[in-house]
Order: sequence, then C-alpha cells, then structure tokens
Amino acid sequence: MHDLKELRKNLDNLKKKFEERNIDFDVNDFNKKDSLNRDLISKKEKLEQEKKLLSKSKEKSNFEKSKKISIEISDLIKKQIKSQIELDQIIFNLPNLHHADVPIGKDEKSNQLIKKEGEIKKFSFKVKSHIELGSKNGNIDFESSIKLSGSRFVVLKDNYAMLERALINFMLDTHVSNFHYTEISPPLIVNEDVMFGTGQLPKFEADQFEIKFDNSDQRKFLIPTSEVVLTNLVRKSIIEKNSLPQRFVASTPCFRKEAGSYGKDTKGMIRQHQFYKVELVSIIEPNKCLEELERMLSCAESILKKLEIPYQVVLLSSGDMGFSAEKTYDIEAWIPSENKYREISSCSSCGSFQARRMGAKYKSENGNKFVGTLNGSGLAVGRLMIALLENNQNKDGSINIPNVLKKYMNNLEKI
Repeated sequence: MHDLKELRKNLDNLKKKFEERNIDFDVNDFNKKDSLNRDLISKKEKLEQEKKLLSKSKEKSNFEKSKKISIEISDLIKKQIKSQIELDQIIFNLPNLHHADVPIGKDEKSNQLIKKEGEIKKFSFKVKSHIELGSKNGNIDFESSIKLSGSRFVVLKDNYAMLERALINFMLDTHVSNFHYTEISPPLIVNEDVMFGTGQLPKFEADQFEIKFDNSDQRKFLIPTSEVVLTNLVRKSIIEKNSLPQRFVASTPCFRKEAGSYGKDTKGMIRQHQFYKVELVSIIEPNKCLEELERMLSCAESILKKLEIPYQVVLLSSGDMGFSAEKTYDIEAWIPSENKYREISSCSSCGSFQARRMGAKYKSENGNKFVGTLNGSGLAVGRLMIALLENNQNKDGSINIPNVLKKYMNNLEKI
C-alpha cells in the first residue's frame, strides 16, 4: 500500500510508474476524491471544536445550537465514511512500484533471461507427458477427481502419492537444515484482513475461495498460498531489530479459482484449483530486501540442482510482476514433453508495500519503521513432480528416482 502523503506529492511521476505496471492511474479522479474527503474531515473537525466551546457555556440557547451541530456532525461523518471508502478503493488497488533495475514492458515478452542451468537430456525414444506416464497404472487419476470435485483437481495413488510426499519432505528438510528457515504449520483458512495485508484483496477477490460461516461477522478464505499466513505472522507488530531477519517455510495446500486463466492448461497438473507448495517468506530490514532476494532465489534453485532438473531464471518485466512485488525472479523448469521451460517458482521482494498494509514495523534507531517482506516458492510441488517425472523417464514408462530422494522413497530405485 502507498502512503497517501507520498501519493499527493508525486502524482505525475507515480502516474508514469503505474502505467509501466499496466495501471491507468486517473490523477483527476484521485484529486477530486481526495479533496472531497479532506474537505469533509475539515468541516467535521471545525464543528466538533465549535460544539466543544458551546458545551463550556451554561446558556440554555446554546443547547439547541449544540444539538443542531451534533446532527450536522453525524451527517458529515456518514458522508466522510462514504468518501473514504471511495478514496481507499483507488489506493488499495494501486500496485507496488517496480525497482529501478526491473525491465520495462507490458508482459512476459519483456522479461529478461538471467541464466540457464543444467543439461537438457537427449532421449532415444519419444518422450511421454506426465499425463501419459501417470495413466499407465492409473496413478495420476483425473477421472476420479472429476467425479469427486470437478475439473482442475487430481487424485495421486500408490508410489506417485509417495513421490509427492517425498518431494515435500525433501524440500522442507533442505530449507530448514541447509538454509535455516523456521518451519511453520499454519492455518489454511484466514480472515479478510489477512488477505488484504498481503495484497490478495480487494484486487484479486475473483481468484479466491471464500468460506461461508454461520453467525460470522468476518469473511473467511482458503489460502491461495502460505505466503499469506507466513507474512501475516508479523502483522500489527513492532519487532525488535535484533530479531531480524525472520525466515519461515511451510508446506500447505493452496486453493485458487484461476478465474483469469480460462482455457489455459486445462489438461494435466500444471494449473489446478488445489495444489501443494513449499513457500519461503523473509521478514527483514527494508534496505536489505534485494540482497535477501538473491539469497532466497539461490535457496529455491538448490532444489532443482539437487534433483538435477534443468532450469532457467528470468527477471520479470514491470508489466508481468505480481501486484505486491517490487522485483521478481521466476525459475522455470524444463518440461521435455512440451519442449520448453515452465514456471516452477516466483521469488519476489515486496519492500515495505505489504508491511504498510499489515501494520508490521520494527524498532530502528530513528523510530519505528515498516519491515521489508519477501516471498518465494521453494518449490511448487505439482509442477516439480511433472518436471521430475518427465526428465527421469525411461522407455518402458518407469521413472528413475534421484539419489537425494531415495531415502524419502523407501530406497526405491525407480517407480
């Protein structure tokens, strides 16, 4: 979220910045609603001061004046609340500003390739997709999931279910033991304020699964990513500086309607309504965010290196970044059946954008300041499973188990 005073001071410059994020910021509309809101607040405060002075007088005539002023104040409060909501709707939907080294562009066409890692395997046979591999013994079962839940769900069976669990445990162990993240087991249902804090609401409400509770004053949602709960662990807090950085990791199911992806990746496990993800979150001093982003990226990359899956790293353009991000790297794993790389992780620095929405601060030498937040997939389990299955397949449809996973797979050599 942006500071209102900063918006007022830098309107023309910020309009250009928001345009580079594919947002048309209507300066005239903002000024109109901001001026109206300030005017209503000013009038209310003057009347409250007038009423306060009248209350000190014992003249009977002032009682009627005070009563009339109270009605006027009540009317102004109603108008100001409505005005504030309209102004907030503008501010709450403005994305974070991109960092200076982010390439400018409308979409993924302007993304910048940073590096490629790993050797793409040359197969002596026609490669099968994960759908073909999993359907051999019915271990990737879409027919059952459709009967149970509809499209964009999957049932994994036998050794494929074990493989999913093995990947989760392997990634958690790596991030906890090697990189000293603190493992968290969080709630999967959160309230509206928490979703607002990390930027899912109000802009992306159409993508969220809302839970209906009887006799509840507050809206509840299934988490679209554990970034939401891990980042909000510090909401409405003032943290001691010497406790930073705080680094969290969690493996959770994630729930998304994928409202904006109609017709995309409708087959297979690439884009689903429910999927597992191992998520990394850092809470840090804002001036160390970009340094931490490089660290987080290397932590996520290490998983693919250990599993010997080829991948590339891409720096996202201003128009392709997420709403809350100031800088984002995507890691894309090689998918043989598609003959291309597919996103398997996004690692983002959000600066103090989310912290301002959450009210998360730390004690600095110059008073309380907003913390910096970062998040990254470490990694998306379903897509990692696809990459592993396809890159390790044999001609007979069996899958070689990477050495680092064998202890998580009852020492199986292949499935």
